[in-house]
Amino acid sequence: MLDSKLLSILCCPETRQPLSQAGEDCIALLNNAIKAGTLKNVAGEAITEPLAEALTTPDGSRVYPVREGIPVLLADEAILLPLEK
Repeated sequence: MLDSKLLSILCCPETRQPLSQAGEDCIALLNNAIKAGTLKNVAGEAITEPLAEALTTPDGSRVYPVREGIPVLLADEAILLPLEK
């Protein structure tokens, strides 16, 4: 889990919205899509590693992975929500 002070200063690089920890339901949805081989980031690259943590915008439109405790806040690494079914 990210430090609350760090989390309070992080924002989406595209929309400038503040970020918060993604909930368990969101993580489960993303990991199911990863397992199915259907999850891609904005750059169109397949995401193959399950997510333990992620950050999301308040409007729920974008999710950013957290890898090894480090938020990956690159616009191309974002996952757009809702996921296509």
